Amino acid sequence: STQEALEKLGQVFNQLDRSISQSREQSIATITADHEINQHLRNIISVVSQSANRNEVVFASAQKILSSIYENPTVPLFLEVYFVVLEALREAYKKLTLDITNMVMYVPEDKKFNRDIITGLLRSQLLSFPEFDAHLAKLVDGRNPNALEFTAYIIKQCLIEMRYVIPSDIPQTLEALSKLPPQPGLIKLLEEVKSLPPTQRKDDKLGKKGMKIGVGLPGQEVNDPVGLRDRVTSLFQDWVMICVPPGSDKAVAGYVAQLQQAGVLKSEELSLRFFRICVEISVETWYLQQDKAQNGTSAEQQLAYQATDAFAKLVVLLVKFSDPNVPNSKATVLTRVLNMTIKVLMKDYEGRKTRFNQKPYFRLFDDLLLDLMGSPSGEDQVSLQLLGTFCSALLALQPSRLPGFAFAWLELVSHRMLMPKLLLSKNNKGWPLFQRLLSELFRFLEPYLRGAELTEPLLILYKGTLRVLLVLLHDFPEFLCDYHSSFCDSIPPSCIQMRNLILSAFPRTMRLPDPFTPNLKVDLLAEINQPPRILSNYLACFQNGAASTLKTDVDLYLKTRTPPTFLQELKGRLLLSPQEAQQAGTRYNVPVINALVLHVGIQAITQLQSKPPNQPTPVAQSAPMDIFLNLANELDPEGRYLFLNAIANQLRYPNNHTHYFSCVLLYLFSETQLEVVQEQITRVLLERLIVNRPHPWGLLITFIELIKNPRYTFWSHSFTRCAPEIERLFESVARSCMGRDPKQPAVGEPPLQQANPQPSREVGRG
Repeated sequence: STQEALEKLGQVFNQLDRSISQSREQSIATITADHEINQHLRNIISVVSQSANRNEVVFASAQKILSSIYENPTVPLFLEVYFVVLEALREAYKKLTLDITNMVMYVPEDKKFNRDIITGLLRSQLLSFPEFDAHLAKLVDGRNPNALEFTAYIIKQCLIEMRYVIPSDIPQTLEALSKLPPQPGLIKLLEEVKSLPPTQRKDDKLGKKGMKIGVGLPGQEVNDPVGLRDRVTSLFQDWVMICVPPGSDKAVAGYVAQLQQAGVLKSEELSLRFFRICVEISVETWYLQQDKAQNGTSAEQQLAYQATDAFAKLVVLLVKFSDPNVPNSKATVLTRVLNMTIKVLMKDYEGRKTRFNQKPYFRLFDDLLLDLMGSPSGEDQVSLQLLGTFCSALLALQPSRLPGFAFAWLELVSHRMLMPKLLLSKNNKGWPLFQRLLSELFRFLEPYLRGAELTEPLLILYKGTLRVLLVLLHDFPEFLCDYHSSFCDSIPPSCIQMRNLILSAFPRTMRLPDPFTPNLKVDLLAEINQPPRILSNYLACFQNGAASTLKTDVDLYLKTRTPPTFLQELKGRLLLSPQEAQQAGTRYNVPVINALVLHVGIQAITQLQSKPPNQPTPVAQSAPMDIFLNLANELDPEGRYLFLNAIANQLRYPNNHTHYFSCVLLYLFSETQLEVVQEQITRVLLERLIVNRPHPWGLLITFIELIKNPRYTFWSHSFTRCAPEIERLFESVARSCMGRDPKQPAVGEPPLQQANPQPSREVGRG
């Protein structure tokens, strides 16, 4: 029935709205084939085509869409997508343009003159010209200043510049304007209309013609104005001739004047088309030259990049000399160029599939980074805006979307004109941008690393990632320190060395105490009472799904130890749904476990520091330790391993988190009645120590304390002697940590089995 069809469409529209609001895309042109927005569009067509009373369904849907459009007029992607929907609906009901025109005519006065909406409707040919013309002429006759300004804009933009309409479409409006009192601007506008050549109206459809039946994809067809591609090609060839060899300043200035005279940059849409065609020409030139370039000399290889290099120089020229009176003009030009590059790249990627080559695109990004960021701009804000634009483009091209671009992507992310400049930016404003890029790299690698399914290309990418981390560890350790939590969420437990690289970072102003120093008093170190800085939003995972109320319940238990059932229910609240578990490769929500451990630890440290120095602190009987001990004893081996890893992730450089969690781990080892828990604690520590260096400082001091302090009777446990090779492994690691046979007492030290079992550190102190 009609009502059922409208209810189904209402659900699809709600899903479409959510997808648009959550999308990182700025334009429908960059949406990939498998994007959920495309699926929603197909669902809309399917529901409409199957409805019994199609015309009624289309009319009601168009009313809802127009209402939504006028409520969200400033979201470009929202407008573009719904214009496509209206185009598709028009194919099902030919009179829809007349109905839409009538709806627009009766829009309230405060919303009537929205330029973006009317321009989009005209561009998509969703308005009936005779009725719209009469309506516009009536507005002009009313001498309403807003109406006159709006009409002048529509004529300038849609008739003179973009040719969405032609003079014969709006004769009444033009006649009404000619009867107005003469003004310089109005006279010039009408003269421009009269001087227009008699060309056919441009049928643009936003370049999405194939989507009318829900099958085509954005970017498959682009209907440029007649002759535009030839004009741009000629202009671009002239520029390449100037660049090879490099032309004089006079030649460059003359070319800029030529561009302005040609009018290819006078509006946003024309400039986008100009940039897109230039990118296409550059890439096509490279593909034509690649066979010759691969087998030829170095000079011939460079010839393939001639057009790409020239285009990069043109972009740099346009960015540097953009209008200083327009806010963010430099970033705006670069954004347009990169958006069109992304569009061409994605279309090339989908079209060529395995024949796609990332080299010309990498060369273009490389040229732009070197030329734009290689010379000081003198303005930190402008540099950060340009860096942010590059980061947004790289996020759109992340490996999870375009695996075939992954090598070039990693090279660009670690580029000497991007990574250091982001991390050296004033007040660390570039850190969140680079953290997001690095997190996306980890998320892409995670499924392959989790299953140890590393083909040769993936192994190369993994090794490249390790090298980037080594550079960060050496040059920007504070960055790894501050974002260690979010990075550990994205790295599977099996990637010991990668995680160790992150957790081994410590501030450059700090000098680490030697963890092998005999009788090292950790709790007396000056740094051990200082909290580390954490920039990761580790609490974000508590805001979604089943964990949305977990933080509130944890905080309540930490304060009041109520409700009594909290500890019993906690294990179940850490589990994923079966569908999520299948995708994640584990039954447990690892980010939630990590966040829970860190949050409880921070609250525990806060409670300890709030007590008077002379007041005893029974940490063992505290609410935080109840939570930790319950998880250690009640979780199954898989959950316990993830929980213990979450604790070990906090064993880093000297700070109060490292000290507290080291004490927690040792306390769990000594107090649990289950040897399997002690064995898993040992496993978590040992597997992080037997990989190549570096090893986190807190990890070393915790393991040394465990095997050295007689309180823990480490060597008496059966798992240390379960097999000869295991026993030799323990002895080898212990010898590396202690410098002697761990089973033999040092001079003046009683044998381990006779030693007084007193801890060398108080649990949780500091």
